[in-house]
Amino acid sequence: MCKTGITDLTANNAALLLDFLRAPKAMRLLFLLMCLPAAATAQEVVHPPHPPPPGQRGSDNITVVAHLPLGIPGSVSDIEVEQDADRPYAYVGRRLHEKGFDIVDLSDPERAKVIHRWRIENEDLHQGGAMDGRYFKHESRYYYMQSVQFGQGGPNSDVGAIIFDVTDLPETFFEVGRIRQSQSPGGFHNTFTYKHSSGKPLLFATSGRYAKVFDLDRFLKGHESEMDAVLRNEDYALVGRVPVAETENMWSRGYHDFYVGYHPESGQDRFYGGGGSGYYVYNISDLADPQLLLTIVGVPGVSWGHTFTPSPDGRYAVGETEFQYQPLRFFDMQPALDGEVNNINHAIGAWHADWKSLAHNHEVRWPYLFVAGYETGLSVVNMEDPKAPFTIAYYDTYNGRHNDRAESRTRMGSPYTWNVYNGAWGVDVRNRDGLIVVSDMSTGFWAFRMDGFGRWDGRDYGMPNISSAQDWDHGPAAQ
Repeated sequence: MCKTGITDLTANNAALLLDFLRAPKAMRLLFLLMCLPAAATAQEVVHPPHPPPPGQRGSDNITVVAHLPLGIPGSVSDIEVEQDADRPYAYVGRRLHEKGFDIVDLSDPERAKVIHRWRIENEDLHQGGAMDGRYFKHESRYYYMQSVQFGQGGPNSDVGAIIFDVTDLPETFFEVGRIRQSQSPGGFHNTFTYKHSSGKPLLFATSGRYAKVFDLDRFLKGHESEMDAVLRNEDYALVGRVPVAETENMWSRGYHDFYVGYHPESGQDRFYGGGGSGYYVYNISDLADPQLLLTIVGVPGVSWGHTFTPSPDGRYAVGETEFQYQPLRFFDMQPALDGEVNNINHAIGAWHADWKSLAHNHEVRWPYLFVAGYETGLSVVNMEDPKAPFTIAYYDTYNGRHNDRAESRTRMGSPYTWNVYNGAWGVDVRNRDGLIVVSDMSTGFWAFRMDGFGRWDGRDYGMPNISSAQDWDHGPAAQ
């Protein structure tokens, strides 16, 4: 049929044109895609409508490796996967109905299994639960940090993170200690562990009007020494604060999320934060004196920043703002980094799987962007040209009712549309073999492989080998 060509669907072929217009929308779309030049469609795929038709939950180039339902729908939060070859573990946060985390053994990914479930003591008395988790390695031992948010109506509202020694998995693990911040109760919504160029293992955490920075070496040694005087001072491991730069009409005074990465060209440790009125980049080489490098505020449609992730070379960034209908935006930061401007006020590109839904957390592995898109599940986006990003793979992990807003309730004075927040919450990528893991709030743990993506090393793509995965043994400069 395609041999007829689009140009033949004219008055010279009226009958064929009429048949084309009467055909179902899906068939018309398929016809048009088949008739496009092969070079334009060799990799790009189109998301199906939601819910997807039976048998079309994923693109042909995505394979489900494992799926583990974890419990009551709505009880799953973020996900983290370890990177070392002899550490086949993923961690999934649990909240609301179950408060703690699950450890998944991926030594045989196709037979993934939960090997441990940790829950906070007196679980029913706690209000809230665990959010994102991060692992780190220090002095030949492995640790897992679980951030928590517990309300003031129950115990441990001053606890932001709980750190566990997980070196001896799969057999056992144990709690090392808890980071408390009584002056800003409510816990840590988001965190990031980072190997600083100084050699320090650091924890960045949302807390009040700052991203607070904790020295994990100091924290661990304080607990090892059992020095009561040290432990009574809850700030003994606090070594820095990254502020939110003041701008007009700020929607929020704090950060929601952030990424920390090394910038090889300048030799700087850089902090990329979403919050306030948009997005902020700081030089944090000197933790005691963070230097603001640029802002991304005043962007049409962006009143607040949520998740903000740069490309490995620090030139481009992906920004999310956590409201329904909002796409992911792509920014070119080079004009500000070159000193031409102080602020970037426009995006150069945008992407959305479904304009009715909402993209959430994401991971950059250049040239790919891995997105946990709530109701749209996992999407993989090619962002090699940030002005024209496009979908190359997808899998819908959410099995609930899609794009159903009949029961939506918007709280007074809030731009949120609350029942859009279900489905894929978090995503992570294991660089050494390209395994993709997703946490879905309702359906649990998922592991995927994408055709042609057998590992990620930035140098394979002409980029620094820098991502959210840290080189805990050698530090960021080695990457």
